[in-house]
Amino acid sequence: MTSINRREFLTGGTLAAAGAAGALITSRVAFAGTGSGDSRFVLVIMRGAVDGLATVPPWGDGDYARVRGELALGAPGSAGGALQLDGLFGLHPKLAFLHDCHAAAELVTFQAVASPYRERSHFDGQDVLENGTTHPHAVQTGWLNRALAALPPSARRGRKEIGVALGQNVPLVMRGPAEVASWSPSHLAALDGDTLQRIQDLYARDPLLSRRLADALAADAMVSGGPQTMRDAGAAMRETGAGTGMQDAAGKPGRYGEIIEAAAGFLRHDDGPRVAVFDTLGWDTHANEGAAQGQLAQRLAALDAGLKALKEQLGPAWRNTAVLLVTEFGRTAAVNGTRGTDHGTATAALLAGGAVRGGRVIADWPGLSQRALYQQRDVAPTLDLRSVLKGVLLEHLGVPARALQETVFPQSASARPVRDLFRV
Repeated sequence: MTSINRREFLTGGTLAAAGAAGALITSRVAFAGTGSGDSRFVLVIMRGAVDGLATVPPWGDGDYARVRGELALGAPGSAGGALQLDGLFGLHPKLAFLHDCHAAAELVTFQAVASPYRERSHFDGQDVLENGTTHPHAVQTGWLNRALAALPPSARRGRKEIGVALGQNVPLVMRGPAEVASWSPSHLAALDGDTLQRIQDLYARDPLLSRRLADALAADAMVSGGPQTMRDAGAAMRETGAGTGMQDAAGKPGRYGEIIEAAAGFLRHDDGPRVAVFDTLGWDTHANEGAAQGQLAQRLAALDAGLKALKEQLGPAWRNTAVLLVTEFGRTAAVNGTRGTDHGTATAALLAGGAVRGGRVIADWPGLSQRALYQQRDVAPTLDLRSVLKGVLLEHLGVPARALQETVFPQSASARPVRDLFRV
């Protein structure tokens, strides 16, 4: 079949987005949630380099089935086929909730997106993804923390900690000048109220320990809405350890479910944080990746179930919420010798939530012909991830445009914000 000219797909529902060429989506005058203090934002970092061609398969590209081989998903309507988004793109069949979000105009899908990083090291790629610069280890703070520090007073509404990191460590993206909270799950046994009271009395003699315990108990109360336990207090005070994973072989959320519950608990409270960050692991599918079924499908199913639970537990707060899912880079277009995919370049990103003006795919699709591939192996990047991030921070959280340019994403003039992502 003949190769696809990417410009042919910039009409009929697939929009050109901001990138190196400088094509921009027309902006509205009014921005949803700007400086209101009611907007909620959840950043989900999918560590391991998610296969964007599996997550958002370009099923309408004439080169797709040939390039992907046994990993290719069928056309919408076929057994195990993609869930249709438009005439070119779909979602993996395990992303049923996100597909419902698309139908409800609560999902914007991005394809051929990448950070400025062009190598294939997880460690360095994640550092660039989180530090907001063009090079790994260029700074020791994260773009989201710097964005929170730049928020106007109206967005804070007296909150000391407007952001919270969920998991057993505070990721780089949330480190910096802005004070943020942290929370992590625990498997310590619960203590009865009398024992907890004795510990509180003991800690009362030390100002630092007393403050830490009080903060932990307050965080637990916000998350659970129920009895405060020493188990959860200990969890809230821990600051080191591994990230949040979805290692359950059956695809069940496991500890991931605890993180989702905590995120909803914090964000649905009127006086709680407005921004939450957590990560998921297990996306490095070098071997036995699978197509409609298999290793990757299980992880996508767990992710989808977690996002559905987040919406349900947020309740009315969902209408003011945006959830952005990003990864450090993509994977190779072709299958490798172990029935998986290797480290690549461009990938997909997803923006879901009740605040999102969705039901759209934003992509300047480069195609999958051999000459269209980056270095003859990867999906070519046509949309700078920083353009997406700037659009979210500017329109949804109300971060000033000058701060985005000067401190949040330094030296990023070419990455102009993607506009019109949110409802008025």
